[in-house]
Amino acid sequence: MDGIGGALGLTTIGIVSFVIIFIFAFIVKMYNKASQGEVLVRTGGLGGADAKPRVSASGLFVVPVIHRLEKMDIRVKTITISRTGSEGLVCKDNLRADIKVTFFVRVNVDEVAQVAKSIGCDRASDPDTLKDLYEPKFAEALKTVGKQFEFVQLYTARKEFNLAIVNTIGTDLNGYRLEDCAIDFLEQTPVDKLNDSNILDAEGIKKITELTAKQTTQANLIQRDKEKTIKQQDVEAQETILNLERQKVEAEERQRKEIETMRAREQAEIMKIREEERLKSEKARIETEEAVQIAEENRLREVLVASKNKEKTDAVESERVDQARLLEETEKERIVELAQIEKERALEQERKNIQDVIRERVSVEKAVVAEQEKTKDLQAIAEADRNKAVALKNAERDAEASLVKEIKEAEAAKEASKLESERMMIEAKAKESAAVHDAEAMKTLADATAAEAAALGMSEAQVMEAKASAKEKEAEAEAAMVELTAMAEAKGIEAKGVAQAEADRGQGNVDAEVLKKKGLAQAEVIDAQADAKEKQAMIDVKVLNEKLAVEAAGIEKKAEAMKVLDPASVAHEEFRLRLEQDKEIELARIDAQKIVAAEQAGVLGEALKASNIDIIGGESMFFDKLTSSITTGKAIDKVVGNSQTLTEVKDRFFNGGNGNDFKANFRSFISQFGVSSDDLRTMTISALLMKLTQNAKSDSDLNTIRQLENLSDTMGVGDKTPESLGLHE
Repeated sequence: MDGIGGALGLTTIGIVSFVIIFIFAFIVKMYNKASQGEVLVRTGGLGGADAKPRVSASGLFVVPVIHRLEKMDIRVKTITISRTGSEGLVCKDNLRADIKVTFFVRVNVDEVAQVAKSIGCDRASDPDTLKDLYEPKFAEALKTVGKQFEFVQLYTARKEFNLAIVNTIGTDLNGYRLEDCAIDFLEQTPVDKLNDSNILDAEGIKKITELTAKQTTQANLIQRDKEKTIKQQDVEAQETILNLERQKVEAEERQRKEIETMRAREQAEIMKIREEERLKSEKARIETEEAVQIAEENRLREVLVASKNKEKTDAVESERVDQARLLEETEKERIVELAQIEKERALEQERKNIQDVIRERVSVEKAVVAEQEKTKDLQAIAEADRNKAVALKNAERDAEASLVKEIKEAEAAKEASKLESERMMIEAKAKESAAVHDAEAMKTLADATAAEAAALGMSEAQVMEAKASAKEKEAEAEAAMVELTAMAEAKGIEAKGVAQAEADRGQGNVDAEVLKKKGLAQAEVIDAQADAKEKQAMIDVKVLNEKLAVEAAGIEKKAEAMKVLDPASVAHEEFRLRLEQDKEIELARIDAQKIVAAEQAGVLGEALKASNIDIIGGESMFFDKLTSSITTGKAIDKVVGNSQTLTEVKDRFFNGGNGNDFKANFRSFISQFGVSSDDLRTMTISALLMKLTQNAKSDSDLNTIRQLENLSDTMGVGDKTPESLGLHE
């Protein structure tokens, strides 16, 4: 029970506390405080409509539903009255004034309830409502007071003017109170704004005109008096200034004369001292120049002696360098000669290989011809079998006539072949006799010019020996080809005769005899031609041997003559011999290149026969560009082949054998000179090589760059960029 009682007590206490708190909050909520410049007006209550409103500037309790609370602004309000132009304020002297007056009003705290009842709280705080209510009264008071003051008094007695306005209006304004008024703007109304038909304005215009004319005249008089006074003062001042200027000039002239006299005296003294010093300096200068000339002569003498010594040293050094260079060139030429001899040996071996290939080709062609003849024989036999029946009757009818005709033709062909053989023998003997006479003449000429052309004869002998060997082999090949051709033709004719004999024994025997005689005649003719060509080749070889013997004798005599020559003449003769030898070797190389080019052209022609090529720019232009490209390539090959430095450049950049290795090597080479990717895209080859030359750090790099410049000039790519040539991606 005690627990239940305690719980009920706590509950009661809680409820009471809650009610107390609620009542306190409700009371606080009902209490409203007023702000500064405001008053609270409470209406309503238990009295109903007869209840008086309660006004407070601090705070009020407002019970909802029972009371209504309103706020009224009691701060000072301003009402501005402006009168300008034709509506300006008319003064006592009938002058109009443009004026703007501000009135300061506020609600009287003691009469707030009256204002709230007559105007309302909201309208009482609205400036527009106040202006509508009091502007007419204020304007009327302003006019009344303004008529009591002259225009000038509005400026001079402004305080009295303000008090008169306040006194006229009064301080009690039905709950409002006029605090003060202030003139914001005051100025005379311009004449052009006045109405001359208005009596008041006309009077004002008259006064304004009189006053302004009087003031203008007085001002002009004052201005003229001022000017006279100023002019008089200027004249007096000018006289005083002129007197002072004269006195100043006189004083300056006296001072200038004294200064000039003193200056002339000082100048004369200075000139005297200057001449004495100049005399001393001239003596010192002459002595110095003499000493300098003596020293210069001594220096020139020493320079001359040193120059002579340097010339001697340079001459000795130049001689040593020249000797070393000559030794180096001699060694280089010896190496080149050995390489050239090795090259000639390789070429000779290649020529022998070519002759072996030709012989093998002839053997193959001979076998092919034999097979073709066998095929033809089989075809002839088959043809004979097919035409056997028809040929029997035709052969019997024409046998007699054909026999006589063929015999006559065979005899005529035999006689013609004999005549042709005799003619060729006579021509061969004539050529042999002429060759012998030419050899004797060349021997006599060689004996006469042996001392001058020994070296030339040696080189020509080598060339002629090579040519003779080639001609001999060529003659042998031609003879073999002719012999094989004749034998093939004879076998073919003989086979045809046998086939025809099998077809028609009667007529075939006659035809076979005729054909056999005809084939023998042709074979004899071919043999005679082969013998003639062989004899001609032997004659050429004999002539060549005679010429070589003559030239050998001339060389021996030339060698004997060269033994008595001085070293300079011997060196000159050796140099000339090397030039002639190089010339012959180059000509032989050109001939070999011609043969290779002809073979390549044939292969290229066969390859291009079936090609469909569109040529843009004309056939002549295409051919010119093609030949120009080939010529440029040959020139580059020759330059690279003859230059050891360019060979080193080629080995340096093309050591991999493909374009990618070249690009990598080229980029690796130029990266050490500080060249950027933008330089490779924008700079030409010539400008790039010039930049590389400036940044070269070693003699080998500088030599490589110079050879690259020569190579670019030869290729004609100096004005192109590496990017356009594919050297940069």
